[in-house]
Amino acid sequence: MKSRHWVPLVLLLSTLSLGMSTGLADKKDNERQLVRDALLRGEVLPLQKILAIANQQVPGDVIKVELEQEKIGLIYEIKILTSTGRVREVKIDARNGKVLNIEDD
Repeated sequence: MKSRHWVPLVLLLSTLSLGMSTGLADKKDNERQLVRDALLRGEVLPLQKILAIANQQVPGDVIKVELEQEKIGLIYEIKILTSTGRVREVKIDARNGKVLNIEDD
């Protein structure tokens, strides 16, 4: 896996909230802690494994990663720039690595 794929790890932690106000910053910190705790408990797969799954499905360069809470649980949304210049979004269940959806972005 290319070293530039580690950049999304930093982006992941910065994309968990919707705003920058103090109240939302506290919410952001709380969400980060919940994700860390879920990872430590083994409820969320490590990002490295998720990126490998995404790259198997859509080869290319990862340009964005988000981890979102949805009705079914935590979902990774990975945007990948393909060699043809197309941006594809891969949604993966964070608990088990199951690919839920692949679509053009």
